Amino acid sequence: MAFEGSSTAISHTGKVRSNNQDSGYSGSNLFMVADGMGGHAGGDIASSIAVHQLKALDHPFPTPAEAERELRESITDAAHVLVDTVAERPQLAGMGTTVSAVLMVDEYAVIAHIGDSRVYLFRDGILTQITTDHTFVQRLVDSGRITPEEARYHPRRSVLMRVLGDMGTDPEVDAFIMQTQPGDRWLICSDGLCGVVDDAQTAKVLRQDLAPGRTADLLLKLALDAGAPDNVTIVLADVGGRHPMFSGTATIVGSAATPKGIEIPVERPGRTGWFQTGKQAANEPTHFEPAAEYLEELIEEDRRRSRRRRVWWFVGFIAIVAAIAAAAFVAYSWTQTRYFVGPDDDSVVIYRGIQQDIGPISLSTPYEDTDILLADLPAYQRLSVEQTISARSLADAQAIVDNLRGEGTP
Repeated sequence: MAFEGSSTAISHTGKVRSNNQDSGYSGSNLFMVADGMGGHAGGDIASSIAVHQLKALDHPFPTPAEAERELRESITDAAHVLVDTVAERPQLAGMGTTVSAVLMVDEYAVIAHIGDSRVYLFRDGILTQITTDHTFVQRLVDSGRITPEEARYHPRRSVLMRVLGDMGTDPEVDAFIMQTQPGDRWLICSDGLCGVVDDAQTAKVLRQDLAPGRTADLLLKLALDAGAPDNVTIVLADVGGRHPMFSGTATIVGSAATPKGIEIPVERPGRTGWFQTGKQAANEPTHFEPAAEYLEELIEEDRRRSRRRRVWWFVGFIAIVAAIAAAAFVAYSWTQTRYFVGPDDDSVVIYRGIQQDIGPISLSTPYEDTDILLADLPAYQRLSVEQTISARSLADAQAIVDNLRGEGTP
């Protein structure tokens, strides 16, 4: 049965990249995003190959299990095409692409995923990330070494552990089947969106329940407002709902939307040596699949960074404690230059310090017992002493005592 719902696909180069290496597809049953990598041309080709290889699956399937099998096989076939392409044009070595695809079969969504593009499900006002990023930092999060918030800003957040590329023809793909229902909204996006726009902002836009096209525009605007350092590709598919149904025409966006997106560039004479290398370096991808020994280096680097972070936290804590202690010492020293006259049991005493206490800590100590009995003072003077009499200095306090004795001038 054909999928009943509405969908859209949109792709943007972003504000930093010179070309769009993303590809996206929104059809009658198939919805997918591929984020290419591997240099200025390689990423374009890799993501285009993935889309054009999988778009043949855009038709009804008799069962979700058969759809899942076909989806896995098509992704494997795409890996073979990538390997063959690099064999034909060695200058494309190292290219690859992520693949995140949703194939609708009756009331089920068949999902396949490799890389760091994402599939989300928005249901009953709640946004849930369905796929797991195949990245180095996600492994750190899963092991409890860093938090998801720390992962967003980790310097190695774009290093992929799994990718569809020219390294092999047997990619390790996550594939599974989920039940879907009318009112569900499926969001598939490259990390150009989810890498700069957090899930809370995305959910806020989805809750507006606008048509898929308008919703995708608003999500793209959020990415652009956040700087859009990478290509941004968004595919939305609504299950049922009040928005217009699928028109029957598939939408292809990004590099796969143009014929040159799947052309293999011919190596031109005279563009070799240091000049060609420099051109490639200027478009070096931000993510790639590391070798095992490089992964160990990254893990050790992260351990060093973690140790440095703990040291700086400890140094900062000590500095704060020292500053608080110094401020407390200065404040206490100042209080010890103050004096006041007050009662102590049945006599009048000169105190050094101030009348206030901090919890159980007294900020004053008896300095001189005057031997003047409170009982010998007139009522008004006794009340003044019981309420304490502030003095500007020790001499002033002694003058107050002399006045109480009747020896000074009132």
